[in-house]
Formats: sequence, structure tokens, C-alpha cells
Amino acid sequence: MRSLRTGLSLGSFLTGVATIGALLLTAPAAHAADTPLRDLAAAKGKVMGTAVTGSKLTGTYGDIAGREFSALTPGNAMKWGSVEPTRGSFNWAEADQIVAFAEAHGQQVRGHTLVWHSQNPSWLTNGSWTPAELGQLMNDHIATEVGRYKGRLATWDVVNEPFNEDGTYRQTLWYNGLGADYIAQALTAARAADPSARLYINDYNVEGVNAKSTALYNLVKSLKERGVPIDGVGLQAHLILGQVPSSMQQNIQRFADLGVDVAITELDIRMQLPSDSAKLTQQAADYKAVMNACLAVSRCVGVTVWGFTDSDSWIPSTFPGQGAATPYDENYAPKPAYHAIAESLGGGTTTPPPTDACTATYSVTSQWNTGFTGQVRIACSGAALSSWKVGWTYGAGQQVTQAWNATCAQSGAAVTCSNASYNATVPDGGSVTFGFNGSWSGSNPVPVVTLG
Repeated sequence: MRSLRTGLSLGSFLTGVATIGALLLTAPAAHAADTPLRDLAAAKGKVMGTAVTGSKLTGTYGDIAGREFSALTPGNAMKWGSVEPTRGSFNWAEADQIVAFAEAHGQQVRGHTLVWHSQNPSWLTNGSWTPAELGQLMNDHIATEVGRYKGRLATWDVVNEPFNEDGTYRQTLWYNGLGADYIAQALTAARAADPSARLYINDYNVEGVNAKSTALYNLVKSLKERGVPIDGVGLQAHLILGQVPSSMQQNIQRFADLGVDVAITELDIRMQLPSDSAKLTQQAADYKAVMNACLAVSRCVGVTVWGFTDSDSWIPSTFPGQGAATPYDENYAPKPAYHAIAESLGGGTTTPPPTDACTATYSVTSQWNTGFTGQVRIACSGAALSSWKVGWTYGAGQQVTQAWNATCAQSGAAVTCSNASYNATVPDGGSVTFGFNGSWSGSNPVPVVTLG
């Protein structure tokens, strides 16, 4: 982050120009790596996936989801509460939409999730069930959902989050009603419903060697010894900036040595907001560390990010004050984390464009007793923008009252403006302009401006 003061006088308001920086500078004429992540991963024998929201699979979101990833996970659309909110009444609309999109784009689908303690319908959680009734409900649900997509889904997270942090079984509807063997029962039912799908147990905070991951290891070992169908282990990897476990590769390897596949299933790396260049650099290193741990073990089949854009991330609503956890920012610009993933998969290193390749100029085009009209022109030469955001700080109490061709917000003296949906792209050699009206009293000095 840097700042500068322009030194223009009030008298130059009609022609004065203040240079301000544009966020989200990208390599010349490129939004992301030249080779999509899915192709880079395929060359390494890996799958590169993302969780998605079905209703968003259009426009830029859909373009990126289809281009960059070889597997999709429905973020919520296949959970029990989504597909059977009322007993016997099913809603498959979003799940079907995601499966159809994936098939149209040559992608796998990871079914998520069949048996979990959360996001269950109230009729299920509030019911009084005998063990036999509960077991039948579980079997029927698995048969119905897995059966609907038989032969179309590559993998299923059959059982999700069965353990507490200390390695004991989580007290849930399933454990309390059926005992620990609900896990074997669920896996057996899933195999019967679709013999071709790969069946996983999925959990969080099991990325490194610890009490919880050791409990999962012992469970998988026991299931294998008993002949229960279990094909893989999902390590969710909801991580915190700078806290990738040092034993991650070792942990992946010990599960692989049991004869099961391992997948990183829900990767995101959250930080305290606001983000800055140091945090984004650390995040990129963290993403690369996770990718490298998977790449080092042949039975680690791939990595799925839990949403590829910050605008579709669960983190801000769950961890207030934290976010920026995904490889793309909320305007769909690839972050350093994206390029780190690409580099770990063998993609070329992106050469940053010169810092002055894209600039924004602030000018006051007219002024009267209590108000003024201003504009900002964003221009690129030697680079391009896939989206943009500019900001400045007023020094004399000015207020932006109306804006066009941009979305502007003001908090105190600080103003930020970002692209509209129709003018996000600034090509190399091109420009876009947005305008605004403002109020002032006493003076209207050129603001202090910042480069994000």
C-alpha cells in the first residue's frame, strides 16, 4: 500500500488531474494463468475442484468454474435439509443443475454429504426414532440420493465430521441412535446404491498428525480390516493464515499407506481483514504448501477449494472480521494464491506488470457554490484489468452524493469505487470512465489518494 499527495491547487479544479492507483492489476491481457488449473492438474494426475453455488453458474462465475476446475462439489445443494426439507418431499433442482453443468463441462462431481450432524431437516432432528427406524431412514436416504445419480458422480462424502477434537466420537443423532457402527452402515448402503462411486469419510482439523486425525486413521484401518467399503479420506483443510500443519504430507502418506485415496476437499485459508500484500503473500505460500503436500503423495487424488471467489465464501458470515480465503477476490480477479496453485502444478510464473501500467486519474469537471461533478478515468498501457477498484480520502469534508458507471461507497472521508457489471474489463491500451456528484463547503481540495 502506498500513498501520494498531488499538490494541485484549488484553482486548478477544472483541469487538475490526480493520479490514483487501480486495484487488481493483472498480467498483460490475461485474467489468470495461460493454462487452466484443471489442465495443469491433469498433467500431474490430479483433480482440481471447487465447491459451487448452483444459482451462480452463469456469467463470469460460471465461466471460471467451467474453465479452471475439473470437479465440482455442491456447497449445500445435496445436503439432507436441502433435498428433503419435508419428509417424502424432495427438491433436486439445484443439485441437478450442478450435475448437468459439470457434465456439460467434462467435470466430475463430488457428492456432499450424506450423513452429517448439521443441516438436517427439522422433521428428522426433532423426531423420536427407535434405532431400527433411524437406521432405516438413513438407509432410505442414501439409497434415494445416491441412486438418483448412480453412475454420474465420481465420489461421495458419505460420512461427514464424525469426530471431536480429542478423537472421541461426536455426539450426534446418528452416533447416539445407532452407535459408532452407523459409519459402516452408511458406507455399506452407499456401495449398494452405486457400486462405481468412490466412498469417503470427510472431516476438518485432520490435516496434520494429531488426536483427531489419529482417531480417523484408526477408524479407517478398522473398516478396511472388517471389509467395510471405504475408498478414501477427505481432509477438509479450512485453514488459518500461516498455520498449515508441518506434518500434512506425513499425515496424507499414512492414510495412503492404509490403501485408501486421500483428497483435500474444502480448502480455504482465512485471514483477519482487511487483507494486504503481506497477508496475500503468506496466503499464496500456504496454498502452495498444501498443494505440494498433495502432489508429493501419489494417492492424494486432488484438491478442492471451498469456493473459488471471496464473494461465494462461507468465512465472513461464520468468522466475523475474517475472510479473503479463496484464490479469487470478490470481483473474480485471481489473487497471488491462484498463481501459487498454478505454479505448484507446473504452470509458469506470472511476471507482474509495471506498477504504473494502469492508472486512474481524478478530475473535477465542474463546480458550484455547494457542489461539484468529478470523474475518474482508468487507463492501461502494458497491462490489463479484469476488474477494478479505486479509492481516495477527502480532506475537507466533501461527500459523494451520486455516482454513475461505478459502485461507490463513502465511510467518513474515505471513498471507494468499484466497477459496474458491464465495465469491469480495461484492456491493454483502453480506458473506462466513471463520474460522480459531490457536495462541499468552504473548499474542495484535491484529495490524498492511495494505491491499493
